[in-house]
Amino acid sequence: MFFTYLRRELRRRRKAALVVASGLALGIALVIVVSSVSTGMSRAQDKVLESLYGLGTDMTVTKAAAAPGSGSGRPKFEFDAKGDDDATQSSDRVMVQGFQTLASSTVTRIGGQNGVAGAVGGLSLNVMKVDGQFKRGEFKQDESSGQGGRSGPGGQGGTGQPQGEVRGGGASFDVNSYTVYGTDVTEQGIGPLTSSKITKGRTFKTSETDAKVAVVDSAYAKEKKLDVGKTVTVHGTKFTVVGLSTVDSGDAAANLYIPLKQAQTLSDSKDKVTTVYVKAADSQQIDQVKSAIQKNISGTTVTTSADLADTVSGSLSTASDLASGVGKWLSIVVLAAAFLVAGLLTSSAVSRRVREFGTLKALGWKSGRVTRQVVGEALVNGLLGGVLGIGIGLAGAYLVTAISPTLTAQLGSSGGGMGGGRFMGGPGGPGRAAASKTLDIALTAPVSLSVILIAVALAVAGGLIAGGFGGWRASRLRPADALRRVE
Repeated sequence: MFFTYLRRELRRRRKAALVVASGLALGIALVIVVSSVSTGMSRAQDKVLESLYGLGTDMTVTKAAAAPGSGSGRPKFEFDAKGDDDATQSSDRVMVQGFQTLASSTVTRIGGQNGVAGAVGGLSLNVMKVDGQFKRGEFKQDESSGQGGRSGPGGQGGTGQPQGEVRGGGASFDVNSYTVYGTDVTEQGIGPLTSSKITKGRTFKTSETDAKVAVVDSAYAKEKKLDVGKTVTVHGTKFTVVGLSTVDSGDAAANLYIPLKQAQTLSDSKDKVTTVYVKAADSQQIDQVKSAIQKNISGTTVTTSADLADTVSGSLSTASDLASGVGKWLSIVVLAAAFLVAGLLTSSAVSRRVREFGTLKALGWKSGRVTRQVVGEALVNGLLGGVLGIGIGLAGAYLVTAISPTLTAQLGSSGGGMGGGRFMGGPGGPGRAAASKTLDIALTAPVSLSVILIAVALAVAGGLIAGGFGGWRASRLRPADALRRVE
């Protein structure tokens, strides 16, 4: 009887049911779209941070660079000006990039702190290479000398020296720089290389701690025509390319990755690192681990992924703020309005069915039965609104993903936490001397199962709220009310 009456009433009041369902659908769809876009922006931001920070890394430990002294930190290049004119000369300098170095023993000390699951050291280097050639100039004698009695004996001027000038010659040199990152090949689960995918060849073997092998960033390999099996020379040392890597979210990679010991040898930084990558045993204890490291290891700067996220600006940050702020509040307001309208419409519908419910009570229906009937109708309207809302929300999320609007993430320093205005964490991050860096990220709007379940819960809640309004009104009706309206 309940379902028969329910079906008949919903069929008889299709327009009213559709209005209530549509209102709920709008609010539910907005919640799905905003939630999916927020998730997409969160993933985009994580993608940016991983390219700088390293997958699985919760924080980095560095030591701020010392203030430069007079003439310090400037590379010096010496060339032999003698020799053949066409001989190409080349010289390079390997410099530790960005921060002061830390003793390798610091990695062990950090790894022994409470709450630390793993710690790995890395050494960031910048190689500046100058190559080119000197060319001698040619002396051109002045053709007018010796004519008109204006020159001395032998066609020379009054000084006895040939008259003319040196033309051509000089020096032509190209200056190139690239980044090299020393990686601990025995612990590859943490650190910068984990944010890259090996697209050709292989990564390092754990036995290659001091081997002359290298993994090359694919963009740099394309530029320099490098491939697996070829060699690349760094400061006179030849490294065999064993793999090519690609960073998913932009160009924040080092150009070359080599074993840590080799990087230390090239830069005369034995047992030194510039960055310690740290993984916490529990993501809920990151702040406690950060405090412990700062307290027990003085002179270091600890930067978490949350600190780094504060430096992300640009349209990605702006859109994220809008989605988390305006978008969520707008969803709440629209959803609350939809619930209120659904409740008022249901209550209004009950007031128009006074004769019906009064007659049913006169025939023996209890107030509870009438209330359940009204709540049942409202719940069905709510579920219908949920189905429509989920459909519209999924369509909206799919549209955002299909369009894939491009957002820019500008990465800069927030000040002291970033250690002297340089990027933290990534392979090119420690010491990458730049005020800002811009990456382009394509926005997607993934819809998770939890969002769908929330939508269903909202639909049920909307139906119950609307049914609560109508049921309360219906429960107060008396059979005499129906008799007063009989014509």
